[in-house]
Amino acid sequence: MESLRIALEIVAPLFLMMAVGYVIKLTGVMNETSVRQTNKAIFKVFLPLLVFLNIYHTDLSASFRSDLLLFSVIGICIQFILSICIAIGTEKENSRRGVMLQGMFRSNFVLFGIPVSTALFGDAASGLAAVLIAVIIPLYNVLAVLSLEIFNGNQPGLWKMVKGIVTNPLIIASVIGVLFVAFDITLPHILYETVSNLAGIATPLAFVVLGASFGFGDIGSCLKDLSITLGAKLVFFPLLFIGAAILIGFRGPALAVLLTVSASPIAVSSFTMAQQMGGDDKLAGQLVVFSSLLSILTLFLFIFVLKEFAFL
Repeated sequence: MESLRIALEIVAPLFLMMAVGYVIKLTGVMNETSVRQTNKAIFKVFLPLLVFLNIYHTDLSASFRSDLLLFSVIGICIQFILSICIAIGTEKENSRRGVMLQGMFRSNFVLFGIPVSTALFGDAASGLAAVLIAVIIPLYNVLAVLSLEIFNGNQPGLWKMVKGIVTNPLIIASVIGVLFVAFDITLPHILYETVSNLAGIATPLAFVVLGASFGFGDIGSCLKDLSITLGAKLVFFPLLFIGAAILIGFRGPALAVLLTVSASPIAVSSFTMAQQMGGDDKLAGQLVVFSSLLSILTLFLFIFVLKEFAFL
């Protein structure tokens, strides 16, 4: 029962915040334009500040774990390769193949990783998650571009990928945070309080806006691809990823972070990228919506089982 209570306490607030966002949309307080604009502010201002602050509070010597970084990178690359095989084997349209591929390996680690791992293990896990963001986000960006370019018939542009990485606000925030810690730079109290207050907005606002972005049209035309992609993203790959992590010996905070890397829903930005790069944006939008909803259940089950067997 204790494991059930902990799992509920962690997952239920995420669901309720998304539910609030959906109600806000239904009441007309926010429309599609305001949701997009707010989401842009979250990913360019509030989340980067949250990432910076988590790294700023982190003891890098304690939080930097090469085994965790290496396992995450290898795991994501394996998922990417397996996803290519699944997409090619189950879908004939290239515009959908790229979207399915991106959906299967790319998770919303930034949005889910820090709050879930912090709820489980506090600062010990949030530090690990913050450091891992600096490695995972560039990797996701590179592979996401490859995912859509491969099935566009175009040669992936190296400059486009490099530019996308170095101008990513989350990467910039990670690098600045690492520099502050490495050179022992202290923020002035007034500035620290401002950054801290703004960073505190990031998680609740992001989940509310995620809920406000939900739409449930075009399900019928996407049902097969939705089922295949979500089955791989939320069940098959997390089982494979977490099972391997347990066998290798990851436990506690490190395993909690790895769980959020593999079992978090599909990144919201995958929808925007599909629109910009010729992917099937309707399928991409439905994948974001349903992975976000269903991940509440799958994350709950993973946390409950891992707690029951004392891996977390």
